[in-house]
Amino acid sequence: MKTFDIKPVDHTMAVAIQEKIDNLNKPKGSLGRLEELAMQVCLIQQTLSPSLAHPCHLLLGGDHGIEREGVSVSPREVTWQQMINFTHGGGGVNMFCRQHGFKLRIVDVGVDYDFAEHFSHLSPLTSHLSIIDRKIARGTKNFLYEPAMTEEEYEQAIQVGVDLVDDCIAEGCRVLSIGEMGIGNTSPSSIWMSLMGNIPLKDCIGAGAGLNNDGIRHKYEVLSKAVERFKELNGLNGLNGHDGAANNCQLSIVNCQLIKHFGGFEMVAAIGAMLRAAERHLIILIDGFIMTACALAAIRLYPSAQDYMIFTHCGDESGHKMMLDVVEAKPLLHLGLRLGEGTGALCAFPIIDSAVRMMNEMNNFSGAKITKYF
Repeated sequence: MKTFDIKPVDHTMAVAIQEKIDNLNKPKGSLGRLEELAMQVCLIQQTLSPSLAHPCHLLLGGDHGIEREGVSVSPREVTWQQMINFTHGGGGVNMFCRQHGFKLRIVDVGVDYDFAEHFSHLSPLTSHLSIIDRKIARGTKNFLYEPAMTEEEYEQAIQVGVDLVDDCIAEGCRVLSIGEMGIGNTSPSSIWMSLMGNIPLKDCIGAGAGLNNDGIRHKYEVLSKAVERFKELNGLNGLNGHDGAANNCQLSIVNCQLIKHFGGFEMVAAIGAMLRAAERHLIILIDGFIMTACALAAIRLYPSAQDYMIFTHCGDESGHKMMLDVVEAKPLLHLGLRLGEGTGALCAFPIIDSAVRMMNEMNNFSGAKITKYF
């Protein structure tokens, strides 16, 4: 199993960073969260002059076997249709990447569609962006009846995320955001949230792409059965997912069974990307219900990874705020977004940019010849 060397952020520079922040020509603490962000970014990069050079956005696509159980209002083909739409520049993720200067990588990690066949009939001029082929399989297996992926597929998905981040770093990337496209992926996210966050499953399940009350009830019934079968398969009868017993089993569940039993290929690749980015001291922007679930999984595997994460947005998906509370995260925005694709992270980027510009462009009291009055 692949391991990562993720060290906690070194706080040795914290006093010097705070001194620089306090000496900027402003009342002490008057820039609020920007000052907190500036401290985090400076600590990640171990500098008084941080940079957000070459921001990159990974858009990871994959299909889910559990979708066959009617847990999503959207049909499976929407995954590949949207992936193709992204190549034409027509998605929300495209718009925000253009607006904020992110390089977009669209990656097929496990979509149930033959993109090579599709594009072979088209002129190269038809699409503006290509889909990077890292397909592990055409979707995961149905975790209601069996693990979503094998150990080998899990390792392959982790490595996909690692390799993608290494490609970004080779281009000079200092800040990474990640989005997803995968019909049905709120289902594994809800289960991860329940079992990793010790939260009752019913509180973790929402409408996803637009389920009505009957649909949510059906989704809960399906996921409850899947969780019970997972416990039976792994000898975890009596583990409720929201009682004290979960704490004792948490690391072994996450490391050995939980992620690969329920996760999607795009989700596990996102975990691999987050862990590699933390290992290489990148700033990681976390957005959305699914990506927060992936961040939770990454943190359960390597707690120090959270030092490198900025949680950018709290959406309206049921339970998202509770999941953020599990990791004591304070999201920057609450815009009601539930599009996925990492759009909330992209929308929040200007706030982080402002924090960095504060450190690099604001004058201090001495330089501005202003009396420091505190």
